[in-house]
Amino acid sequence: MDNIRSLRDVQDEIIRLKKEKDICILAHVYQSHDILEIADYTGDSYGLSVQAAKSEASTVIMCGVRFMAETVKILSPDKKVILSSPDAGCPMAEQIDTSLLAGLKKRYPDHTVVCYINTTSELKTLCDVCVTSASAVKIIKNIENDKILFIPDCNLGAWVKEQIPEKEFAFVQGGCPTHLRMTKNMVLKAKEAHPDAKLLIHPECLPEVSALADYVGSTTGIMNYAKEHDHKEYIIGTENSITEHLQYECPDKYFYPLSKDCVCHNMKLTSLVDVLNCCNGTGGEEIILEDDVREKALRCINTMLELG
Repeated sequence: MDNIRSLRDVQDEIIRLKKEKDICILAHVYQSHDILEIADYTGDSYGLSVQAAKSEASTVIMCGVRFMAETVKILSPDKKVILSSPDAGCPMAEQIDTSLLAGLKKRYPDHTVVCYINTTSELKTLCDVCVTSASAVKIIKNIENDKILFIPDCNLGAWVKEQIPEKEFAFVQGGCPTHLRMTKNMVLKAKEAHPDAKLLIHPECLPEVSALADYVGSTTGIMNYAKEHDHKEYIIGTENSITEHLQYECPDKYFYPLSKDCVCHNMKLTSLVDVLNCCNGTGGEEIILEDDVREKALRCINTMLELG
């Protein structure tokens, strides 16, 4: 029993090691709260990669999924980038491969190819511009072409299309399995149970779910909305860890998950001990990208910055 460490002991050891070994720890907000507490930066995937690029640390540990760690490496090629759990992937990012996208580009030769940040680095090499859920509407509005091929999430794409009806969109039938678990019927039941609550929805949800929301936006947007508004009750339509994080940050408010099943199992693969092992050099996986892949994927991201 003397060898059993408390959660606080493990956190303290991680904090000691990251200072000693010049490590920056990134934690996506879908991670558990004990991991967020030891992270240098928390937030959405692209925002984390930007923070990593600004950091002077020589090593970056991404507590998230593979495409997020790849984005960090794209923006920080000289840093050592570690994915905390090698098995943590993103089903949406893996739904389309380069051969399928090449076929789609032949089918829609006059369309600008817009990819969601939730795509592999290889897929980004074939795209014209990358977007996040927070920036998609603004970026696509600023594209001169009025024909858009949007990949891979048709639900996010449909929400963007509603904001930009003057443009023509083509989609593929991709999406986030976690957000697809939430249905219109769940919304009606949640509103009946909590009639005074505001409904905050991520645009990766089905269109009929988003249509009933009081606010639709990125994970960071949802959190900011709940923290900045005076309303006391919120139904949260995204990964359930956000409900927990908001309850910590706003103890005077009430947060209800739209669905108990809205859990990203890939995000939950990373444990605090995994992070400790990464700091010790005995865990995780170093992300290596070929220069050609990294440079072409970076052009896709840089175009996003140029457009807004």
